[in-house]
Amino acid sequence: MTARVLVQAPATSANLGPGFDAAGLALDWWDTLEVTAGEAGPAAPMRVTGEQAELIPTGPDNLIRMAMERLASATGRVLPPVRLAVVKGFPLGRGFGSSAAAIALGLLAARQLVAADLLDGELLALASELEGHPDNAAACLAGGATLSRSEGGLARASSLDVHPDLVALALVAPEAMATTEARRLLPDQIPFATAARTAGRAALLPLALSGEFDLLFPATADELHQPARLARMPDAAQLLERLRDRGHAAFLSGAGPSLLVLAARAGLATAVGDAREALDDAAGWRLHPVEVARDGAQVRTG
Repeated sequence: MTARVLVQAPATSANLGPGFDAAGLALDWWDTLEVTAGEAGPAAPMRVTGEQAELIPTGPDNLIRMAMERLASATGRVLPPVRLAVVKGFPLGRGFGSSAAAIALGLLAARQLVAADLLDGELLALASELEGHPDNAAACLAGGATLSRSEGGLARASSLDVHPDLVALALVAPEAMATTEARRLLPDQIPFATAARTAGRAALLPLALSGEFDLLFPATADELHQPARLARMPDAAQLLERLRDRGHAAFLSGAGPSLLVLAARAGLATAVGDAREALDDAAGWRLHPVEVARDGAQVRTG
């Protein structure tokens, strides 16, 4: 039995504009879980510190705990008594994949604790089952950029090339919005022409991410899910319009309400300056320049 496991999982931004429920990007912004085995019962309280730690449940409904139990059940193993300590490194409920990170932390920790021989694809399947869709989970587990899909009812993901000079700027919203609430805002049907334009823009994403930076702006334009969501997020809608009017590849990060801007490294300073100006009358928002996380969730033992 492993006595101590330390796991890190990155923040992620999903959709990237038109890649609804498919595209994801890992960000160099991390949550950390330390698991110490054999020192407490499975239901022992968790210690949570860091960003918005007070908002995270620590009982049986905690996603890390649920992911650990799900992996143990899937592999027919029994988890040892554990003590859990979490450091929350990025905001909760703002569109940066907190739930996917929690699930990845739990799955990787449990796999290590019970010495389960699970492949990465099997981990993605479990993560997608718990998350409900694979876009954030795929990027969180693999790092970099991913495109995910469902084949035969199972989640699959492919990694995309990401240019080393691609960077991001997060505009973090002051208030949270639950993904379930954001999904209720989506229309039941969309016009065929909208679907066709969305497919064309999404097809540009691999080219833009790999270094054709002149395509970042059209590749992140969306009219599939953002308009319905932004109608309930007036501050985000105004900020997004201002940034795109200045030519920045800005979009809702995941389900929102935060935004993400993708840029070439040489253009980041301009993006930060324009974002600061746009935020002048948007109370509570904050900027966070961030690199792309080249590696996904990872585990260390000690």
